[in-house]
Amino acid sequence: MSRPAHRVADSRAGRVALFGWLSWLALVAATAIVLTQHASAHEVRPAYLSVQEEAPNEFSVLFKTPMRGNARLALTALFSGKIETLTPVVSRPTGDAMVQTWRMRTLEPLAGQNVLIDGLERTMTDALVRVQFADGNSWTARLTPSEPSALIPAFQSAWGVFVTYVAQGIEHIALGFDHLLFVTALMLIVRDWRKLVKAITAFTVAHSITLTCATLGWLTLPSAPVETMIAISIVMVAAEVVRMERGRLSLAITRPWIVAFAFGLLHGFGFAGALVELGLPQNDIPLALLAFNLGVELGQLAFIALTVIAVYSIRQFVSIPRKAIVGSAYAVGTVAAFWSVERLDAMFL
Repeated sequence: MSRPAHRVADSRAGRVALFGWLSWLALVAATAIVLTQHASAHEVRPAYLSVQEEAPNEFSVLFKTPMRGNARLALTALFSGKIETLTPVVSRPTGDAMVQTWRMRTLEPLAGQNVLIDGLERTMTDALVRVQFADGNSWTARLTPSEPSALIPAFQSAWGVFVTYVAQGIEHIALGFDHLLFVTALMLIVRDWRKLVKAITAFTVAHSITLTCATLGWLTLPSAPVETMIAISIVMVAAEVVRMERGRLSLAITRPWIVAFAFGLLHGFGFAGALVELGLPQNDIPLALLAFNLGVELGQLAFIALTVIAVYSIRQFVSIPRKAIVGSAYAVGTVAAFWSVERLDAMFL
C-alpha cells in the first residue's frame, strides 16, 4: 500500500532539512579545521626588511623573518649593486620571528638598484621593504612570492605609500582569522541588517580608535595578553549566540553594538601590533595609518558580503534550521577556545 502524499512530502522535506543541516555543519566544521591549521601556520606572517641610511652610502639593515618552530624561513635580502658588509650579521629570536641586523656600505647608489628577497618565491608569505634615505626620502614596497624583487627609486609618491599600506591592511584582515571569526559570531547574533550595520560600524570605529592610539604610541598594551583576550572575546560572543537561541536575553543580544564597540577597542590593539611590526614610513605616518585602516575595513566588508551571499545562496536550496546556527556557534567557540588555551600557554612559557 502506498503512503499518503502528505507523508511522502513531509518525509522529503525532512530529508531536505536534514541534508541542509548536515551540509551547513560540514561546512562550518571544515572551515573551523582550516582556520585552526592556518592559525598555527607562522609562514603567513610577512617578513620585513628595513634599510636606513646613517651616513653617505652607509646603511643600517634590519631583516625580520617568520619562524617555523625553532627555524626561520630561508630568506635572504640581496641587492643588485656592489655591497660591502661593514659588521657581522647579528641574529636574535623575538618570539615567532628572527631579527637580523648589520651595517653595509653601497659602492654604487642604492637608488636604482633592485632588491630581492631570495627564497620568497618558495613560501606563502610576503615581505615589506622600507628604505629610508638620509635626505628624508623613503620608499616602501610589498614583495610577494610571484614578485620577490623590485627597483628602488630615489623617491616614492604618496600614492605609492597609500597603495602599499591598503594592500597590507587587506592582507592582514584576510589572514586575521581571529578577527574574522569574531565578525562571524557577531553576524550570528545580529540577524537584522540595520542592526548589523550599526554593530559593524561600532566595531570599526572602536578598533580605528585604538589602532591609531597604539600605532602613534599614545596608548599601548602588551601583545600577548591582547591576543589572548581577542580569542576569549570570540568565545564570549559565541556563547551569547547559544543563549539567544535558547530564548535568553543579555546586553550582547539586545544591544550588540555596545559589545561590538567594547571588543572593537581590544581588536584595535591587535591590528596596531601588526602595523607596528610592519613599520611605518617616517615621512608619511598619517597616510600609511589611514591606508592600512582603510585596507582592513575593505577586507572586513568583503568578508561580510561574501558570507551574506553564501548564506543567501544556501537558503535558495535548503532551509537552515536553528540547530545549524547553534552548531555554528559551538564550532566558532571551540576554535576560539583552542586559541585561548594556546595563547595562554604561550604567555607563561
